[in-house]
Amino acid sequence: MKKIIKWIVIIVIGLFIIGLIFGADDAETTTAQTAVSAETENAVVAEDNGMTNQQKNAVRSAKNYIGLQGFSRDGLINQLSSSAGDGYNIDDATIAVDSLGIDYNEQAGRSAENYLSIMGFSCDGLVEQLSSSAGDKYTKEQSEYGAKLAGACD
Repeated sequence: MKKIIKWIVIIVIGLFIIGLIFGADDAETTTAQTAVSAETENAVVAEDNGMTNQQKNAVRSAKNYIGLQGFSRDGLINQLSSSAGDGYNIDDATIAVDSLGIDYNEQAGRSAENYLSIMGFSCDGLVEQLSSSAGDKYTKEQSEYGAKLAGACD
């Protein structure tokens, strides 16, 4: 009987510790997501003057995407208009993206930070990844700014 009680206590303590570990991660993640959401809502405001319903929906989709990760202008338009993405026509996607006050330098910094959290990059390698047509499609200037912001360049 003592062995059973001992194992039950060990299991309860283990579950408690696991709950603390994963509970802290969830709280940090929720806090980070809330901060990004608030930042996105404050920084990105669409004007719907004369927009069609498709364009308004594309704006909503664009806001959701940039709330999750960094996007360049071309990358976001591509995501919205691609058949593998949302499937909006290119004109609606472009109008939607251009109606938003997106700071693409900041977006490049977010993308750069994401890359650096996954693996190491040299300054030039990260700039190339961010500006590549096969990568994120930021301008060279935005890529350089983002790489510096993320701490990859001196």
